[in-house]
Parts: sequence; structure tokens; C-alpha cells
Amino acid sequence: MTSSVPAVDIRSVDGSALQAVLLDMDGTLVDTEGFWWDAEVEVFAELGHALDEAHREVVVGGPMTRSLGHLISVTGTDATLAELSALINLRFTELIGRGVPLMPGARRLLTELAAHEVPTALVSASHRRVIDTVLVSLGPEHFAFSLAGDEVARTKPHPDPYLLAAARLGADPARCVVIEDTPTGVRAAEAAGCRVVAVPSIAPIGPAPGRTVVGSLEHVDLSFLRSLVTDAY
Repeated sequence: MTSSVPAVDIRSVDGSALQAVLLDMDGTLVDTEGFWWDAEVEVFAELGHALDEAHREVVVGGPMTRSLGHLISVTGTDATLAELSALINLRFTELIGRGVPLMPGARRLLTELAAHEVPTALVSASHRRVIDTVLVSLGPEHFAFSLAGDEVARTKPHPDPYLLAAARLGADPARCVVIEDTPTGVRAAEAAGCRVVAVPSIAPIGPAPGRTVVGSLEHVDLSFLRSLVTDAY
């Protein structure tokens, strides 16, 4: 696990109130949520349990401990959480090893943020091995650093990952915009005090104060992100 990431001292390049953009990975930048479900279905099938599609919305976007806890409960499997976690992470890594598709608008947005030198971090509940695999498709050069779920004591829906990412960038969480696709990630970002752009993938997300819901990253650009963080906020 490579969690030793130095702090990055940042200032708003253009003097705007926006100090940093923090992005979720699975379902937000890359279309991997289906891969996670496929991995879970395959592993549980090998253990003799068929997963009902109805459980998909329950487990999407959550930390693996919560997701697997639910699936263990509904299937009654004898496998432990640690065993299942190892098996599913391995299967998922195998599935994405040949590359993953980016979500519409993701490449353009990352390129624009980099071109304007906006401090950007990848903040995911996925494990480091998974993130490093996906970064081959995303391009690690687009991020100051990435933060994995197994590099924090408490991952999403706790605010810890986003608080840590903001701190490493030297940014005020209130002047950061988080882009997320699940209710779990949105709760983590809002608990950290960040402005949130929700791009729902599988589970629906409703509007709320400090939260903007859009249908696709194709509707998100730097001007839009800057408009969400004002000096009065």
C-alpha cells in the first residue's frame, strides 16, 4: 500500500474561490460499477450463491465492508468478509486489466482541469491495486495524487477521505468541489463540507443545498465548477 503522499501547497491560479477539484473514480470517471457487480456475481456463484439483481443498487458505491456485509447476510455464505474481499478485488482487477471505458465527458474535463492547473485529486473507496490499474486508462498525470480506500482508517461515507485530500492540497474543503456518482460518496463529500456535483450512475440522487445534480460529465466544465464556489460561500 502506497499511502505516503506529500502535501501539495496550492493557491488558486486565477484568484477564483475554487481551490481544488476532488473526483471519485468508479462510476464517476470510469464505467466500472458494472465490473464490480460482475465480480461479485461471479465469486458468489462459485461459492454456490446466485445474487439477485435487486441487491445491485444496495451495494453500489459503498465501502466493501458494507457491501459484502449485506451480501453475506442475504446469501448466508460461510465465507468471511476478508476472504470475499480478497476474491472480489482479484476478480475485479482481472476484469479491468484490459482497460476500462471512461464516462462521457471525463477525458475532456480532466484535460481542461490540467490545462488550467487546477489542483485535482482522485479520491476512491477502491483499493490501491485497483486504482493503479484504472489510472493506466485515466492517466495519472491528471492528478496531484490519488487516495485509496485502504489508505484511510474510515472510508466513504465518512468524510475522512475528502478531508485528507483537501488537507494534502492545502485547500479549504468549503472551496473544493467534489464530483461523485453515488449517495455514499455524496454523503462523504457533504460531511467534509465540500460543494458537490452529483452525476448519478445506478442509484438515484436528489438535489439538496450545496449539491448540484447533472445527468453527465458532459455538462461539467471549469467555468461551471468555478460558479459553484463563491467568496460568499
